[in-house]
Amino acid sequence: MEEMIKEKPKRTILIVDDEKPIVDILVYNLQKEGYETLEARDGEEGVRLALEKKPNLILLDIMLPKMDGLAVCKRIRHSLNVPILMLSAKDEEIDKILGLELGADDYVTKPFSVRELMARVKANLRKLDISSVKNNPENPKKQEEENTNKIEVGDLILDLDKFEVKVRGEVIDLTLREFEVLKYLAKQPGQVITREILLEKVWGYEYYGDIRTVDVTVRRIREKIELDTSNPKILVTKRGVGYYISTNKEKE
Repeated sequence: MEEMIKEKPKRTILIVDDEKPIVDILVYNLQKEGYETLEARDGEEGVRLALEKKPNLILLDIMLPKMDGLAVCKRIRHSLNVPILMLSAKDEEIDKILGLELGADDYVTKPFSVRELMARVKANLRKLDISSVKNNPENPKKQEEENTNKIEVGDLILDLDKFEVKVRGEVIDLTLREFEVLKYLAKQPGQVITREILLEKVWGYEYYGDIRTVDVTVRRIREKIELDTSNPKILVTKRGVGYYISTNKEKE
């Protein structure tokens, strides 16, 4: 699998930021790591480039001319299921929550550590690489796993090859990050998983205690899969501990 991943063409990263010094730093470090880069200096150009070029990942500032980053994120998410990492000088909780609720996969506050940002970029792209290999029709393991690569728990069915989720027979549209959270929990039905473990296993790096990211992502998932988000029956909270997938079928 690793050999197949290495043969993939260069990944393209779109940087949407109006601060030239920040863009220059990002371009230098991303190209140094072997990525192709695209640059947009305002929100409207960011949306245009994202939809035209379909990059593999987007680094998106919140404070932008013409259209702010939150609006850009919302527009892009309507058409593309690409990892979006939001960048902002704001460290307010409300900005982080809004960004994640609009479909961002991650949030980094300026000034950021370049090393940490690169780790987050790699963690997000790694999941895309793995999913691309699994969905490659020439992958010799794909045919073997076709009939077994599903998880069924209660009303929940996850097709790991198609990255598809069905709840009560209906296909649910999830972002890659939301799918990965649900998959990790569904692989251990009934077992309570802490927020810290989810951050480590799903996001793929240390989050320095920023567990609110998990809560926001779980809330987004519940809005898509639960009949009543105030009384979830599929993705359940164990107060003070974490989350688990219920093994019971939900009654309508």
